[in-house]
Amino acid sequence: MVRPASFGYNQETAASNGMQQPPPEGESVAGLAQAEFDGYVHALESEGVRVVVGSDAPVPARPDAVFPNNWLSFHADGTLVLYPMLAPNRRLERRSELVEWACESAGFQPRRRLDLTPHERTGRFLEGTGSLVLDHGARIAYASRSTRTDESLAREWARELGYEAVVFDASDAQGEPYYHTNVIMWIGSRCAMVCSEAIALADRERVLAQLRQDSDRELVEIDRQAVASFAGNMLELASWDEALGDTSVLVMSATARAALDGPVMRRLQACVDAILAVPVPTIERVGGGSVRCMLAEVPEVSA
Repeated sequence: MVRPASFGYNQETAASNGMQQPPPEGESVAGLAQAEFDGYVHALESEGVRVVVGSDAPVPARPDAVFPNNWLSFHADGTLVLYPMLAPNRRLERRSELVEWACESAGFQPRRRLDLTPHERTGRFLEGTGSLVLDHGARIAYASRSTRTDESLAREWARELGYEAVVFDASDAQGEPYYHTNVIMWIGSRCAMVCSEAIALADRERVLAQLRQDSDRELVEIDRQAVASFAGNMLELASWDEALGDTSVLVMSATARAALDGPVMRRLQACVDAILAVPVPTIERVGGGSVRCMLAEVPEVSA
């Protein structure tokens, strides 16, 4: 996770992210975002999740530094991936010293580095685990086409990492493509959630059929209204409990939790050991991203 130094409304990303809302004139949001970030870190640690926190540098301003999963990902085979970003000011978030510090602090020793950033020069982008929602067990990478998610790059990533790419179109109620795939779906070990009504009719059954192939996984559907409350932006994490040992925690925002009814919550509760709902309203409203976007998860590297 990266603690933001200059969080704010990013004009360079607003055109492709319909979930961003500018703050009222005169409202200072940087301090509010830092307080929400600190509360999130504390909540994760209280659930036994190990958190490594890096610091954003105040100059130059990086209004979206709180979302590191878009430019960096770590993988169980020891691969570290750097991603091409649409907004020029978001490219400033990729700092080599921060990458090295994160690897050292998290105990991740890269066996190889896959650098996709040169594709920025040709206007092709793939924004990490925002663009890609990964089913690690089945080795499937789901990608919803947008200005930030280039199909050819998604397929290149899949070839390099040994995944199969499932590429599709998805849009909001106004017909605009969702900027990131992880806004409309997430995949855990025993549960997956998807907004099927957002997926184009030509692609919908193909995507749902792929998700249903794992018969042991609960498939939960949500609507666009829930997506607007960031209910599609969740992540299942591994944690440890003194009494229970290894456990699983599903992280969602308080906004997402309020959008889900009792039956849906009971289905989710049956699939994980704990559910953690944290309030990040300023980060959601002004940044247009939620709790999953704030996490660049680090897996154990396989032998």
